[in-house]
Amino acid sequence: MEYRFELALCAALESSDRVVARQLGAGVETPGTRIVDVCLLSPGLEFDDRAAISAERIPDPAIEAAVGPGEAVPVADAFDLPPDRAAAVVERAVEVGYLERERRNGRPVVRATARYPDDWAGDLVAVENKPDLGTPGDLEAQLRYDAALGLFDRVVLATASYVTRAHLNRIPDAVGVWRFDPETGEREVVREPTPLDPDAAGVEIRAERPSRTDVALVSPEAKARKRRRIAERAYGKGWRPEPPACVHGEATADGRPRCAHFDRVVDPGRECGNGCPAFEPADPPATDREGLRDERTAWVAEPEGAGPRRQSGLSRYL
Repeated sequence: MEYRFELALCAALESSDRVVARQLGAGVETPGTRIVDVCLLSPGLEFDDRAAISAERIPDPAIEAAVGPGEAVPVADAFDLPPDRAAAVVERAVEVGYLERERRNGRPVVRATARYPDDWAGDLVAVENKPDLGTPGDLEAQLRYDAALGLFDRVVLATASYVTRAHLNRIPDAVGVWRFDPETGEREVVREPTPLDPDAAGVEIRAERPSRTDVALVSPEAKARKRRRIAERAYGKGWRPEPPACVHGEATADGRPRCAHFDRVVDPGRECGNGCPAFEPADPPATDREGLRDERTAWVAEPEGAGPRRQSGLSRYL
């Protein structure tokens, strides 16, 4: 139920002035400890400059490397990484169109195809999905984590349940609440979120016990780096899964994976395959996921001038 709720919410939240993505890591000092269900990315002042570079995620080490669009820099000087890892990052950054490379005196050198814009990502909103508030699980702890860290500009809880005063009292005051109907796509704002302060230091909750809470202080600089990484991941990833590779597989008009046999949206990674009694292997049905995303959001599928730029006489090295 939660998976179908999440995809329906993502489809309903798409608009031309934002990017929607799902299942993104949001831990700073302890990566992997927090996964955000849905992230909404609003364009910043330099969004068009970022969109013009690539439709895909640019590797974080390439962005953080000592390399720009000016003079080419030796790979060994640009990356503080083991040689194999640096080579892999360069390869991927060239593939997505952010770096170009050549050889000088037998050494690989790289330059950026464009200046990476600092102010391209605007607000980041985290949405935690809990369709049934009767089975909250770790909901309260997750929302306390988000409110204390202040990594996102706003945090919202989305649910299909009727929201009572008791429910509201159990979650941080800063967290907004939406009541969402996945069948109709209608969304009611039960409580507006209070803006957090991503520019301030935050507190990352590592573990909570009855008599003790382990925390880590997170600097504004660390939060800024993580926000950029989340924005990059959101821009490159989106939210639409591949449709089922089954004769019964299809996609809804808004791109959600669906099973014609069971007549509902499905999770291909968990519900499809040899464990399903109706499964019959087949090529995934044709669906224009990129076209839908380009049409319905701020993401640009085919930016002008994107892709590696080859210099005259240097293409043999690429």
